Amino acid sequence: MPLFDIHISPDEPVYVISVVSRLVDLPVWTLRQLDKVGVVCPKRIGRKSRLYSLKDIRRLEYVHYLMEEKRVNIHGIKIILESGEKE
Repeated sequence: MPLFDIHISPDEPVYVISVVSRLVDLPVWTLRQLDKVGVVCPKRIGRKSRLYSLKDIRRLEYVHYLMEEKRVNIHGIKIILESGEKE
C-alpha cells in the first residue's frame, strides 16, 4: 500500500526524452525530428531539455504504430494527425 498517491495531469510535462524514447520505442533522434516538424511539441526547459506529458506519450504511441505498422513517414504522420484534429 503506497504511503501517498500522486495524481499528475495528463497535460503536465514530466518525462525526459530518454525515458520517452524507451516508453514508445522510438530513437531520440526521431523524437527530435517529430518535434522539429510539429508532430509533438514537448515543453522546453532551458534551450535543450524537452519534457513530455502523458498526452504526448499517447500521441507518440500512435505515431510509432503509423511508422512501424503502416510505414508512414514523418510528414505523412503530420498530415494524418492534423486531419484528425480538424474533425
